[in-house]
Amino acid sequence: MKKKCNRIVLAGTNSGCGKTTISCAILQSLVNRGMKVGAFKCGPDYIDPMFHSSIIGAKSRNLDPFFFDDNLLRYLFAKNAEDCDISVIEGVMGFYDGLSLTSVKASTCEVAEITNSPTVLILNAKGASLSVLAVIEGFVNFHKNNICGVILNQCTASTYQTLANAITDHFGGKITPLGFMPTLTDATLGSRHLGLITAEEISDLKEKLAIMAEQAEKTIDIPGLIALADSAGEVEFEPVEIEKNDDPVRIAIAKDKAFCFYYEDSLNALREMGAELVSFSPVNDASLPEDIDGLYLGGGYPELYEEKLSSNVTMKESILKAVSGGLPTIAECGGFMYLTEDIDGYPMVGLLKGSCRDTGKLTRFGYVTLHAQGDNMLTKAGGTIAAHEFHHWDCEFTGADFKAKKPSGREWECVFATDTLYAGFPHFHFYANLDFARNFYNSCLKEKHKND
Repeated sequence: MKKKCNRIVLAGTNSGCGKTTISCAILQSLVNRGMKVGAFKCGPDYIDPMFHSSIIGAKSRNLDPFFFDDNLLRYLFAKNAEDCDISVIEGVMGFYDGLSLTSVKASTCEVAEITNSPTVLILNAKGASLSVLAVIEGFVNFHKNNICGVILNQCTASTYQTLANAITDHFGGKITPLGFMPTLTDATLGSRHLGLITAEEISDLKEKLAIMAEQAEKTIDIPGLIALADSAGEVEFEPVEIEKNDDPVRIAIAKDKAFCFYYEDSLNALREMGAELVSFSPVNDASLPEDIDGLYLGGGYPELYEEKLSSNVTMKESILKAVSGGLPTIAECGGFMYLTEDIDGYPMVGLLKGSCRDTGKLTRFGYVTLHAQGDNMLTKAGGTIAAHEFHHWDCEFTGADFKAKKPSGREWECVFATDTLYAGFPHFHFYANLDFARNFYNSCLKEKHKND
């Protein structure tokens, strides 16, 4: 199957080059023009897609070559881009940065290649002049790529015009200068860990985005970007079918400021199977929703709301009773921490032994493949799924029912897994192994009919 999807990749030379700021400015500008915009993020990042969708208003999804094979990645892209006038794929880290220090696997470059998307390189030109051309040449000639344009960040108007002419001359028109973004001291986006802080935490965000989009209209060639996206060819893929179950289940999904890290495509896999997803707030609600057959506690920042979570005793009791009683439950990272005895001394649900503390650094950071040590709710012994860990906090006991293996060969035991529970630091995407989703759904069905 083939579909025409207008698209561009916005790639950075490195983390911190201004890729996310410029991507957001362009996305907001496109939305302001009345276009239906799709936003995609390379890699496993939760925060940028949340930002794109909840603040800018662009439908946003993840594209991750570690989670998905080539066909699945193209299918999910085409599926989500189908009703969009234009899709903007924001890169991760530097353009060529991937699984290891010496591989482009799971890099922005690989996503651009798999989707055959025109690529615009974002480069921080602060404190540089002719060296900008050397950097561009290095990226263009280093490896096979789709780079055909460049945007300069933290650049002045006078410097840009000179450099733009030099870029056009030097590359013979193969690399198109598509504008610049000056330093915007009144529109700075904060950060936590390696990504934007969650959208709800930025007070005057709409105003900042308005300033950024207004500047983009002045100094970035938005019509040129639209034309470049229109030049992209068709995306070819084989559809991935999910069989719908005629017997629906109700799954409670923790969604509030403390628990907000979910992949929408992953949740949609459950919906397509027939699940009704019921949102609730462990911070604000008194108890779990009624008549549920399963529970999903996603990641987030429970440590920022530890006092409120701890003081909501009726919710903690409700969850402890339900999960102890066999309610099928997935608890990833922050959700796992919530099920332990305490976070930084604040009592939590207490289902699992152990205290959670801030390590002050990233712990077991990166991609892993999870290998089941025995039969559990999600898979039989030996079953595997691609996953990732990203957290500064750790727990005394992290489980031993799965083995996590990094591409480097490092491995460790992790996760508490039973016939009704998955609880651990690793996050996963259901599309990385749809059998995990089907098995979770079937466990929820079993719960639904346990008294029949």
